[in-house]
Amino acid sequence: MSVERIFDELGHFQRFQACLYFAAVFQAIACGIHYLASVFLVETPNFVCGVPENITDVLYGNLTSSGLGEVLPVFSGKGPLVVRTSAGEQWELSRCQSALRINPKNFTYDFTGNRTVSGCHGNFVFDHTEVQQSIVTDWDLVCEREWLAKLCQPTFMMGVLIGAVMFGDIADRVGRVRIMMFTSLCQFALGVSVAFSGNYYIFVVLRFLLAMVSSGYLVVVFVYVTEFTGNKVRTWTSMHVHAAFAVGVMVVALTGYLVRVWWIYQIILSICTSPFLLFCWKFPETPFYLMAKGRYQEVQILLDKIGRFNGLECKLKAEDLLEPEKMECDKALLQKEAEEPLQPEKRLTILDLFGSWRMASRTCTVWAIWFIGSLGYYVFSLGSVNLGGNQYMNLFVAGAVEIPSYLVGCFAMDRIGRKKTCAPALILAGVACVLIVVVPAKLESLVVALSMIGKFAVAIAFGLVYLYTCELYPTIIRSLAVGSGSMMCRVGSVVAPFCVYLADVWIYLPQLIVGILAFIIGVLTLLLPETLGEPLTSTMEEAEALGQQPAKNKKVEEGVELNQTKA
Repeated sequence: MSVERIFDELGHFQRFQACLYFAAVFQAIACGIHYLASVFLVETPNFVCGVPENITDVLYGNLTSSGLGEVLPVFSGKGPLVVRTSAGEQWELSRCQSALRINPKNFTYDFTGNRTVSGCHGNFVFDHTEVQQSIVTDWDLVCEREWLAKLCQPTFMMGVLIGAVMFGDIADRVGRVRIMMFTSLCQFALGVSVAFSGNYYIFVVLRFLLAMVSSGYLVVVFVYVTEFTGNKVRTWTSMHVHAAFAVGVMVVALTGYLVRVWWIYQIILSICTSPFLLFCWKFPETPFYLMAKGRYQEVQILLDKIGRFNGLECKLKAEDLLEPEKMECDKALLQKEAEEPLQPEKRLTILDLFGSWRMASRTCTVWAIWFIGSLGYYVFSLGSVNLGGNQYMNLFVAGAVEIPSYLVGCFAMDRIGRKKTCAPALILAGVACVLIVVVPAKLESLVVALSMIGKFAVAIAFGLVYLYTCELYPTIIRSLAVGSGSMMCRVGSVVAPFCVYLADVWIYLPQLIVGILAFIIGVLTLLLPETLGEPLTSTMEEAEALGQQPAKNKKVEEGVELNQTKA
């Protein structure tokens, strides 16, 4: 495609593209922050019912104390806390009920007499050793209201799902830059607003809207950096957007460790990337989008700007980027552009991803990769409960370990191809899951190692699917393709917790489900066309032709060899 000539003439990743790239990726850190912020926002510390009088003595098994603050950190929920009040009453305190002992003789842990059992009625005592203040402690989201706390993350993911589809579609209509500016501003405003939520319901609504704009930015920024970098560096630039997301996860862990009050924590996380707002309005639209929309004068201005910034003389003209067979008619259009309004464009929808049998099968396979990537990632993450140590350190490490997988993925994608990296990674994840089922449970170290191999492999496939999707679809529908894929990713993240709950049926059932799906989808991925070294396509016809030309050339070569043999 002719638009790719821009990078051959003006550089694949020179100063202009580098400045745009690092600025755009910097804001992607905010997406990782908001996606994982709820880990500590809705954290539930140890708690028990409160009592009406002051407590003078506490018993919990063999432990004794004069206050709940010393015993709550070790309270496991097995058995009640026995307390004596200043009025001489003895209470057995559990997490969701309290029992008043009737006529106790001695203050002992065991009691065989009668009790009067009652609910907590909103009177709870929380352990503030780790969590000074969260929405759970502020709004008593425990016991019969516990489901409200658990609803926060699924609601956020639903907003991510809707935002991915909506903003991906809008970006194909109004441009990448406008959506990036809008979602960035909304991320900051909504992020800060969440900290001042007056009640739970306002909190959930604001987080839902925050999820939509965060997802919108993450979808569009992948397309933006892909369309502003040449194919020589496109693999690295696309994959390392994920690395920025992982940095956001590490920022959440660090901030959560330093700040234990949820609304201060939320404000700090929201302003981390606010400097981006000072210069995002200077971002130019991508040349691919401008050419696809016929805005050739703006393309020429952009070419001159890139040339000046990179210290190169720009001899390239906008009309040089047109296809040869369209040159004459598009030159006439270029001359009349300032005088005549553009004709209305055909409105593209998600149905255009299924415009032909070839594109329909491609879309189904790509969506399956998105789905299993998210499902496998969260099943492995939620199942990794044997890390031990500090919870903040665990989250920090969980973000840090993603970076090596992206590095390995980059090397493999540029050397053996996108398809030959994605398919083996999924198959490896499937094999690792099956081996987890086969390995004896007593070999815990081997089980953990296989789990990490599975997560590592899934992360590689999940990291490259963004770029692979961009390269498999044309400019006119690229953002919509990535957005719909991200929608399937969110479906996987919503399904993942329910998949983990199946461990109650059989402990290895979640891994078995992920393993079977990953293996099947890995095999189907082998049927997709290879895009390594191929230019980005502009039309549906060019996209459908991917993977066909090598086969034709092979037939021609075989015919030539056959003729030579006969001769």
